Amino acid sequence: MMILGNFLMAVAMVLNTVLNIYFWVVIASAILSWVNPDPYNPIVRFLRGATEPVYYRIRRVLPINMGGIDFTPLIVLLAIQFLQIFLVNTLFQIAGGMGGQTSSRFLL
Repeated sequence: MMILGNFLMAVAMVLNTVLNIYFWVVIASAILSWVNPDPYNPIVRFLRGATEPVYYRIRRVLPINMGGIDFTPLIVLLAIQFLQIFLVNTLFQIAGGMGGQTSSRFLL
């Protein structure tokens, strides 16, 4: 049981890290949308390639564009926060209940 707990703890930590990285990718993409960057720049292409598929899915379900302001990045950031607060913390708690090595420094 302890091995499964440690596995879930590792999954929760990796998921939390991936969500943190994607949070900052979304913020960088939103900031770049305020200016007109070179579309051939590799960084701009990476940021757009990493965020547009998620934005497209959200825009298809919730067309949130009020007066020229796109709220899609805000929806994505809120979804990331929800996943970190609910899913990651739940995984940590389940892992702790199975005897996984818990560390309060990883809990949100």
